[in-house]
Amino acid sequence: MSIVLHGVPIGGGIAIGRAHLLSQSMDDVVHYSIDDHEIAAEQQRFDQAVRATRKQLEMLWGSIPENAPAELGAFLSLHIMLLSDVTLTRDPRELIASLRCNAEWALKQQCDTLIEQFDAIEEDYLRERKHDVLQVVERVFKNLGGHTTELQLSEGLDGDAILVAHDLSPADMVYFKDSSVAAFVTDVGGATSHTAILGRSLDLPSVIALHHARELVREDELIIVDGQQGVLLINPEPTVLAEYRRRQRACVEARRKLSSIRNTDAITGDGTPIELLANIELPQDAANVLDAGAVGVGLFRSEFLFLGRDNLPSEDEQFEAYRMVAELTGGAPVTVRTMDLGADKSPRWLNHQLAENPALGLTGIRLCLAEPLMFRAQLRALLRASAFGKIRILFPMINSLGELKQSLTQLEYAKAELRAEGIAFAEAVEVGAMIEIPSAALVVGSFIKHVDFLSIGTNDLIQYTLAIDRNDDSVSHLYDPIHPAVLKLISYTIKTASKAGVPVSVCGEMAGDARLTRLLLGMGLRRFSMHPANLLDVKQQVLSSHLDEVGPFVARMLRSEDPDRIADLLQQLNAGPDA
Repeated sequence: MSIVLHGVPIGGGIAIGRAHLLSQSMDDVVHYSIDDHEIAAEQQRFDQAVRATRKQLEMLWGSIPENAPAELGAFLSLHIMLLSDVTLTRDPRELIASLRCNAEWALKQQCDTLIEQFDAIEEDYLRERKHDVLQVVERVFKNLGGHTTELQLSEGLDGDAILVAHDLSPADMVYFKDSSVAAFVTDVGGATSHTAILGRSLDLPSVIALHHARELVREDELIIVDGQQGVLLINPEPTVLAEYRRRQRACVEARRKLSSIRNTDAITGDGTPIELLANIELPQDAANVLDAGAVGVGLFRSEFLFLGRDNLPSEDEQFEAYRMVAELTGGAPVTVRTMDLGADKSPRWLNHQLAENPALGLTGIRLCLAEPLMFRAQLRALLRASAFGKIRILFPMINSLGELKQSLTQLEYAKAELRAEGIAFAEAVEVGAMIEIPSAALVVGSFIKHVDFLSIGTNDLIQYTLAIDRNDDSVSHLYDPIHPAVLKLISYTIKTASKAGVPVSVCGEMAGDARLTRLLLGMGLRRFSMHPANLLDVKQQVLSSHLDEVGPFVARMLRSEDPDRIADLLQQLNAGPDA
């Protein structure tokens, strides 16, 4: 019987092959009581398991293949760092004593508590970090029981083997990076989980969040992984199999053609140059930016330097990270967004009360201005790094001209301090503001006299405009990037900035969606910033677009306030002038 499962598409095309099941999920934990005199020995057993886990991860980190994605080492480092977190090392020891229970049970109770806390976080990327905690905890569990912690991949896997797992950790990726596998699927994960990020980096067809794949798929069963649509087909019918083989051939040919434009300049069919940039979260990501065909970094989310740790990173530590990115990109422009922290992205060391509605609380530039010493340390680090490359500074979540002026004042203070200390920096460092709140879009004209560039954060702009939490399953279907109100705000921002000669980019998910490339071009956008995996698809749309044809068509879309009409026009726009 054929079965179809739907999950989150990670990309990589289509794979057809035989299932190879990975048995790695955590066994049910048994609880048993211990006597007072056994507590110290049980705590020692737990400590030994933690030390063994750390040693294994450090050995894996040292054996990463040279051709592995840069993200792999960063994620393994994160798992090693998690083992230093007191919530995973100290708190279970205290539970062993207070509950008089075995180490496995204490660790499970602490893990359950942490997962509940992660589930309450609204920001996608941070909420998905619960899978990293689970992966680290699972390795400690196995060391407590004396079991192997590594994936057991069969010898001599055929090239069409498809891995089916409940979850895959960065450590697991080390083991199958050089194995003959065609694709992978998992039951858990999200679009911003490390599994998803690594899947994109490895460029393998992959689908995650399938929920029941590990239960329903049998070993060596024929399956199809559609990484474009997020579909897993189990034991497909002959006609379906034939159709997917045809799609697979077409996908391979399309990807071959795409690779041929990697080094082609992004210029429209009628000769207008377009700037395609990459978004990164970690300094190590910068190593792959130019290879992906980007001309620089359009958004470096610096807040990830501040998260997952027990203390505030020093100015020198931040400086080294920003300098690394500047040097890895070989002098290409690097736009660093100042820390977008607060509310649901509050580090443990930040002592601020959680707001009832985190998205509307003390976050972004509001938190930076509320903590001027912390803010100025970051600005100093960025300015120091500007002496080693083309660093641009971007202020997040600007709401008003007053906030922008306060931010610029802090920047001038930082410059004055460095001058007095004789520390070199680029005096003419470019400064920009993010447009991600409707109020900012509507008064953007007051910003342009004070900044060198603007960047539209469409993810939050859509969320705030439509009053929709995109992480809430009950309303996420209403999250609409082509809602007429959203399009009008984006178009107004681009036109206002362009008229004043101020460059403007889009750095949200809309920039990397090839279906929206011509729409944004028609609005006047000339600078896109996206995940590197999306860059060639967008470039292809740029190369095949003629602005004299696209512009008038998009004007018709902007005049409409009927969502269905706009969707129809978008389809016609992407079909080409002969549609």
